[in-house]
Amino acid sequence: MINCIYPSVFLAESNFMQQIPLSPDQVFTVSELNSEVKWLLDTQFGSIWVEGELSNTMRARTGHMYFSLKDSRSQLRCAMFRNDNRRLDFTPADGQKVLCRGRLGIYEARGDYQMVVDRMIETGAGALQQKFEETKKRLHTEGLFDEALKKPIPVYPRCIGVITSPTGAAVRDALNVLQRRYPCANVIIYPATVQGQTAAPTIAKMLKVANRRAEADVLLLIRGGGSIEDLWAFNEEVVARAIFESDLPVISGVGHEIDYTIADLVADVRAPTPSAAAELCSPDRDELLQGLAGLKRSLGRQMKQRIQEQHTWLGQWQRRLANVHPSNQLRQKTQRCDELDLRLRRCIANSLQRAGQQQSQLSRRLQLLSPQHQISARQERLQRLHGRLVRTTRSQLEQVALQLAGAHRALQGISPLNTLARGYAIVQDDRGSVITDSTSVSENESIKVRLAKGELAAKVTAIKVAKTAKTKSS
Repeated sequence: MINCIYPSVFLAESNFMQQIPLSPDQVFTVSELNSEVKWLLDTQFGSIWVEGELSNTMRARTGHMYFSLKDSRSQLRCAMFRNDNRRLDFTPADGQKVLCRGRLGIYEARGDYQMVVDRMIETGAGALQQKFEETKKRLHTEGLFDEALKKPIPVYPRCIGVITSPTGAAVRDALNVLQRRYPCANVIIYPATVQGQTAAPTIAKMLKVANRRAEADVLLLIRGGGSIEDLWAFNEEVVARAIFESDLPVISGVGHEIDYTIADLVADVRAPTPSAAAELCSPDRDELLQGLAGLKRSLGRQMKQRIQEQHTWLGQWQRRLANVHPSNQLRQKTQRCDELDLRLRRCIANSLQRAGQQQSQLSRRLQLLSPQHQISARQERLQRLHGRLVRTTRSQLEQVALQLAGAHRALQGISPLNTLARGYAIVQDDRGSVITDSTSVSENESIKVRLAKGELAAKVTAIKVAKTAKTKSS
């Protein structure tokens, strides 16, 4: 990207007039006047930058290039000589926006005011094309164009959402196609600005609104043809990401068949025109009617064949039913029930007899294995064990009592209470720690003195440090 500074040239009218030596009696020839004006333009403006759109571009056989720079209100004739235009890195063409540097002058032979250009920079389509390629490369690296992530378009959508300008020709073309091909579908128009600085945010917002409302089965993002500047909103990254994040499938139909935008690459399906986008999401009514007619004929043939097969089966079952009368089946089933009843009675009687025999056998075995004598033997053994337990417990308790008495006497011998009873005391600080060194307390510190009977609260009034015995080195 080439950043250029556009110098503003301010020339006061009074200063401009002072440069021209006007005199009521002075008469100029045409050549003299053109020469004076040429000199004036050269000296007053010097080298300047002018931005505009190329028009009437022509390259002479000599290699010189002639063209006009124009804007919405005016135009400026320009010439760029061969030695300068050889350095161009693009081919100028009508309609391109460029930035030209040169000097103002007059072609004296015709008296035409013109600018002699020595440098030209592409600022319109070329700069936008570079931005397009950069955005395309970045989004491709992020995977926004991945074919595996594209969503299928529903074959028979019940509702179709259209994101476009509600007053443009694109929406009329799309609605005409949908009305002609698939009039049974509902159509919801999400109005959006499709050109200008506010277009991209509006388009992205409408994509999010359509997904949040989830009314449509497919979305059409359409716009009519135009220049790259007119279609630039569909190259913005915010629109591309909104399409990629859409849960609803998106068909893009922007511009004409030769126009390609970032939105076309991210969308699930790209259509060359708005009308083609409407065709892609709408099945043809005539084809559907023909298909339904064919299905109706096929259904009629299958139903007729099915009825004939059922008639054949019905005849076969009727013959089988006539051969197998229900009364015969009933008599056979009755006889079978009688046989089963007799078998059941015999089985019950046999089972009861076997159960009675088993019960008698178990009673005799139970009498032989009575536990009464085992209970008596166990009671005698329990009494002997109880006596042994009592004697053992009493002996162990006596031993423990002797050990406890010995431990008590030993404890009394080393108990600090006995020491206190002989006139000694235990000194503690206010935290309860025993004081063994005079250096661990300070004057006026509160201490506790524990005696054999009771405690004393005291305060340190003086401290005497014990003298350490010095030993001689051997």
